[in-house]
Amino acid sequence: MATDSIIRYGTDIPDESQLRLVGDLSGGKRAVELGISDCYNAAAFATLGAKSIAVDTDAARIAETRRRAAEAELQVQCLETDLADLGDITSSTCSAVVAVRSLSDVDDLGRLLRQVHRILQPSMPFVVSLPHPFAVVGPDHTYGATERTVGEWFTALARANFRVDQLLELGAGPTSPSPTTLIVRAHKEGS
Repeated sequence: MATDSIIRYGTDIPDESQLRLVGDLSGGKRAVELGISDCYNAAAFATLGAKSIAVDTDAARIAETRRRAAEAELQVQCLETDLADLGDITSSTCSAVVAVRSLSDVDDLGRLLRQVHRILQPSMPFVVSLPHPFAVVGPDHTYGATERTVGEWFTALARANFRVDQLLELGAGPTSPSPTTLIVRAHKEGS
């Protein structure tokens, strides 16, 4: 099986080749897939030359990531742990953290963001792709009733010392009048 070297942010939305949110991962830079998505970005990181780390709570996702990496003869470090428990990753060693549709249900978002901030090198990107909170709005579901709003994401990132520099609302079109995917890129500020 050939491993794709394209970082993906979801189905039917532009990928890294078009959005350019992560940057160059070659030369053994460390990159983390925080919550293993159906995109299996950890394998793409390794294909691009990164020291790849996949973090997930689901043993089956970890096993599938290991299987894909072994089949493609790639090195991917897999950590089966809570997404906010990044203690096995040394502080200020990662060049990118990508979370695709894995953070919507995180209970303690502040703790998770502090851990991501700790492992990232200064000025490096944290890219979050999630279902757009407006996509579920309707007569029986008000904005922000069950999911974090765009403003709540922005505020949580700022409180954790991240600077948001890109906010993309994607997926609106003939079949969906409102965006289906929200992608936020934030950079670590401070040390």
